[in-house]
Amino acid sequence: MPGLDTPVKFVRGVGPHIAEILDAKGIKTAEDLLYHLPFRYEDRQNPRSLDELKPGETASVIAEVRGAALLRTRRMPIFELTLGQGRLVMKCLWFHGSYLEGKFHAGQTVAVYGKVEPSRSSSNLKMIQPQFEVLPDDSDDAETRLLEVGRITPVYESLGGSRLASRWQRKVIFHLLEGIRGNVPECLPQPMLKRLALPDRESALSQVHYPPEAVAMAHLQAWSTPAHRRLIFEELFFLELGLELKRRKVRERTGISFATTDKVREAIREVLPFHPTAAQKRTLGEIVADMRQPSPMRRLLQGDVGSGKTIVALQAMLVAMENGYQAALMAPTEILATQHYLAARKLLEKSSRHYRIVLLTGSLDDDRKRTNRGLINRGDAHLVIGTHALIEEKVEFDRLGLVVVDEQHRFGVMQRFRLMKKPRPDGTEGAEPDVLVMTATPIPRTLALSLYGDLDVSILDELPPGRTPIVTRRVPAERADDVWDFVRKQVAAGRQAYIVYPVIEGAKDDQPELDFSADDGSAQAEAAPPADTAGHAKARKTKAGTLFPKAVQANAEANPSAKSGLKSAVEMHEKLRTGPLAGLRIGLLHGRLDADEKEVIMRRFQRGEIDVLVATTVIEVGVDVPNATVMVVEHAERFGLAQLHQLRGRVGRGAAKSYCILITGDRVSEQGEERLNAMVRTQDGFELAELDLQMRGPGEFFGTKQAGLPDFRVANLLRDRALLELAKQEAARFANAPATEAEGTEAERARVWARLKDAWQRRYGLVEAG
Repeated sequence: MPGLDTPVKFVRGVGPHIAEILDAKGIKTAEDLLYHLPFRYEDRQNPRSLDELKPGETASVIAEVRGAALLRTRRMPIFELTLGQGRLVMKCLWFHGSYLEGKFHAGQTVAVYGKVEPSRSSSNLKMIQPQFEVLPDDSDDAETRLLEVGRITPVYESLGGSRLASRWQRKVIFHLLEGIRGNVPECLPQPMLKRLALPDRESALSQVHYPPEAVAMAHLQAWSTPAHRRLIFEELFFLELGLELKRRKVRERTGISFATTDKVREAIREVLPFHPTAAQKRTLGEIVADMRQPSPMRRLLQGDVGSGKTIVALQAMLVAMENGYQAALMAPTEILATQHYLAARKLLEKSSRHYRIVLLTGSLDDDRKRTNRGLINRGDAHLVIGTHALIEEKVEFDRLGLVVVDEQHRFGVMQRFRLMKKPRPDGTEGAEPDVLVMTATPIPRTLALSLYGDLDVSILDELPPGRTPIVTRRVPAERADDVWDFVRKQVAAGRQAYIVYPVIEGAKDDQPELDFSADDGSAQAEAAPPADTAGHAKARKTKAGTLFPKAVQANAEANPSAKSGLKSAVEMHEKLRTGPLAGLRIGLLHGRLDADEKEVIMRRFQRGEIDVLVATTVIEVGVDVPNATVMVVEHAERFGLAQLHQLRGRVGRGAAKSYCILITGDRVSEQGEERLNAMVRTQDGFELAELDLQMRGPGEFFGTKQAGLPDFRVANLLRDRALLELAKQEAARFANAPATEAEGTEAERARVWARLKDAWQRRYGLVEAG
């Protein structure tokens, strides 16, 4: 009899060859297969009839194939399927549908699922690109018909082409559920299940794959049935229990109780460049309260672009230094590390206390590195600022008291951990340093609870006085000449500008700047019918901004911006330098330049020796040039919301009015339209972050797969926010409550901890990072 831990190759219907395919999908055991849930359901008990359908709704329809044809058009081949019920018919269309030729024949019964649209050719309806499944007929075996017709039928994402699609999964999972009946161990305590009205684990697994007839379809599609809620809660509970355990272990460790005397407060007042905002006072108070505790601080400081995170962190570092400890700040790039170093040196030179600040980055020459490591080792360096070079084995601190990690999402969890665990020069481990993590990427609360669930959160939600709102406009590519005229006027007024491109040069090969560049714009437009493409073009023209007084219609030859295809920073630097912006001092900055070249260019731009900086997103984080008032982003539809918001944050840092101009290419997808409109509508980073999370999903929220973000099997952080909050409460209650019958028997509690260890280590691998 199989159990949940049975290797998947021994599950009936799988075998060694298919097991290899499943292993690549992360399915190694019978349990993994059972937690691969249907992504939707079809009601094949009471299928919708064609006369019930209404344009605009998404529906499942079961009908008979009346005809099929591959239509050759100038743009693309379109496969057309005609389905009928009695005298009513509906067309289904697939663009680039050559692969469907020969798949259907008259008389077959087919289930289709998609958005219902009116047909222009008649009063009938149509579906474009629907999902489909050919239903079994009398030639199929009785079991196949039993599982697929006359019931609520689960539909699965394919695990490997058509062979491992829904039909195969339905059979394999049906037999697996039958085989493990009565042999599914419970992993949550009975009192908890009863309190939350959740079913047992075996019932939940059975009912999500083969729902009872009485279950409402709306609840199934929303994943809100008791069975779904049980499995989602289970996954989130063990995530939050693991994070709660990490928090508890931190509280048990020996930290440093920093004193906040009058001497410390005077040291902070000496260097403050301005009167702090209420939000800065509040967050500093939260940080200092943690620093006074005998256990190590683990806190996240979240703040929108320009909210003053760095000055708050510097004050926390002063607390550590005034207590006789060293402070370290780790930044993700050399440009940002150097900027932090220069800013800290400028502020601290006002102090009468003669702090020694040291910079440690990979590009420093060996002699200077050796000298700086010696200063750190002996404790002569009070504040150490650097990149990942800080976590090299050769770097040993004398008395490290506070670690500040800037832009944490650019570091893996283990990098933060290694800096926290730095040994002393004598090889011993003293009290653990406090850790303050900073990010300018606004993170919705649901992500913060899971991604930074082991950290307490402080939020800077107020901009310092004097920051003027940034005027944001979107402009179609054919009006690029207006943009360059505007840039010239700003430079003539003594200002500077950025112009950002999505690629460095030519094709996409080996260009890290492209990590964010989704292909949704061009891909969707290519697959869309002519009417949709025209609709998008019209929307772009009517929604263009009103920043510029005139619209110059330049042809494609005169204006390379109007051409299709991605323009590159290298190409456009030369074209702008010799064309529309000739006579201005134009610099070029991108990720392939070595660190020294980047430093020189940024220093020149900061000193005002460069009027216009053409760049890739290498300038996205942390670069501070108060005199820069214009941010132009070409191919803006290719950037994610978070990146556009970060880029916009590079301007508006001085008192002068600033502008962000988003130039769009020929094709903008529906999601691209939504992103661009949101940028024009609001500057609230947290509002944009929520929208970004909704549009892209948690897994891609940071542009690349986030190190440390769990790969959920059934939960969705956007959909399941309420269950995440509930799981966090229940995890804290379970971990901190006395071992009483109210929280389960001793055996039940032991099973919970055993399950946590297995899930946390096997799936998240973060146990050692606590």
